[in-house]
Amino acid sequence: MKQEELQELQTNITEVSAFVKNIKTEMGRILSGQQKLVDRLLLAMISDGHVLLEGVPGLAKTLAVKTLAQTLDGEFSRIQFTPDLLPADVVGTNIYNPQEHTFSIKKGPVFANLILADEINRAPAKVQSALLECMQERQATIAGTTYKMPMPFLVLATQNPIEQEGTYPLPEAQVDRFMFKLKVDYPSRAEERVIVERMAHPELKIQALAVANLADISKAREWVDKVYMDEKILEYILDIVCATRPKRRSELSSRQDGVKLDELDNLLQFGASPRAAISLALAAKGEAFLAGRAYVIPQDVKSLAPDVLRHRLLLSYEAEAEGLTSDDIIRKILDELKTP
Repeated sequence: MKQEELQELQTNITEVSAFVKNIKTEMGRILSGQQKLVDRLLLAMISDGHVLLEGVPGLAKTLAVKTLAQTLDGEFSRIQFTPDLLPADVVGTNIYNPQEHTFSIKKGPVFANLILADEINRAPAKVQSALLECMQERQATIAGTTYKMPMPFLVLATQNPIEQEGTYPLPEAQVDRFMFKLKVDYPSRAEERVIVERMAHPELKIQALAVANLADISKAREWVDKVYMDEKILEYILDIVCATRPKRRSELSSRQDGVKLDELDNLLQFGASPRAAISLALAAKGEAFLAGRAYVIPQDVKSLAPDVLRHRLLLSYEAEAEGLTSDDIIRKILDELKTP
């Protein structure tokens, strides 16, 4: 890309991304801490991806999504997943009118801009498959008729890491549909003090103001696609993804000659799919856009790689016996590979 074109792109992206600062400021008025969660929610929104959250209850996961929907003047739905949930409870069903002898479609709570799928791993396979169609195809089938999801459409799913009784492990195919898997941790003591001072008032109900609209998100997505990614950055993304695949190290680029990652063959059963490379490239462009940059830098890729890859790696028994996690494997790969 020529220097003049890059400068023009930079000017346009700076102008189009201005609404992001307004959203962050308004969300900061409600939330204390969880800055990474807010950033990744915005990133997923402008990159058209879904987010899987793992964290104990009470860490403002629901509040963050609800607040984001309020700042965008979008529609928000919360679905509490339980073992007795049916697909019709999520996508909707046909309702019979006995007076007129007709059927009418009643759409379910999934038809909203932001969906909080609370404790998603508590729902049985039929419900998971219904939600999977909504996530991947951006549509739902009710009584044989297909209905499109509203745009933008973001699914934020949570699962509790400390309670596994009565849960259904998410199928690998569904987990792969999430752009990010985020681990939400406790706030710092200073952040928690602010939380208590803000929220420990029974009568106080703080709501965020709408400082942006859904058209801003659609426009942002168009400009995210135009963010410049150098060929070397793309090769770096492919190297990271290929490095997760056992016995496929020969596919690394020639720039990575001499990299020693053979030890990972015994630690990984399966690596990341091509969807991981697509998600990492899209997320890197989105990260550059949120920073007001017209181009992707290697640090964008490195900072996003754990969130994009951690749920796409299947560890071996040997890795689990050694107490290793997906994050440990990803860290090894990032440390070993040469950064462009």
